[in-house]
Amino acid sequence: MPEMVAPDRLPLVRDELDVLASLVPLDGQRLIELGCGAARLARQLVQRHAGSEVVALEVDRTQHAHNIAQPQERLVFVAAGAQAVPAPDAAFDGALMLKSLHHVPVPEMDQALAEVARVLRPGGWLYVSEPIYGGALNTLVRLYNDEGVVRRAAQAALDRALASGTHWVAQTERRFAQPVHYADWDDFARRMLYPSFADHGITEALADRVRAAFAPHGGPQGASFVRPMHVRLLRRRG
Repeated sequence: MPEMVAPDRLPLVRDELDVLASLVPLDGQRLIELGCGAARLARQLVQRHAGSEVVALEVDRTQHAHNIAQPQERLVFVAAGAQAVPAPDAAFDGALMLKSLHHVPVPEMDQALAEVARVLRPGGWLYVSEPIYGGALNTLVRLYNDEGVVRRAAQAALDRALASGTHWVAQTERRFAQPVHYADWDDFARRMLYPSFADHGITEALADRVRAAFAPHGGPQGASFVRPMHVRLLRRRG
């Protein structure tokens, strides 16, 4: 079964960049993010850490178009996935996978981790942040998109990569909860039911069911949740 954790037992972290910065040096580092989404953390990283550079990969063409329409110094957007990284060997000091490993097709997760190892310099690090299967938000999302299987597969792929001893050494782990806020039902539906990167097959009846489950969490100030997270930091052998 996927990992089950009560979010209220975890420390609350509003800015995951603080967690990352507490674990690895970021100033002057050349980094790659695999599955950057809107690249919120990458944008903040290059602003807050002098001399840092990020190459941000995204497979969703719609999101990639939004990203390149908002250029930023020391941040390069590339349309590609973790399974085939368009970069030379040992090109980066560190790599980020933020809620993205479980979106890699399960048969290609091992290949993705091998590709990340290829493009990291010896001693480089991989920061993998994955949602924990638990909490009220997870219960709501399960109504239309149960990620239990793929989240378990992501952790299993990391376990295999470490057990093989070929590329990776386990460095450390962290667990925390992140606040998540939606202004209203329309905001939740836009961001969660109808993302550009996936078709969840939402019928009118299913949308009504999810809306009814969402309603008790909402109010005049919107709906607030916490998402439990599990970070695993790996180090590239060499």
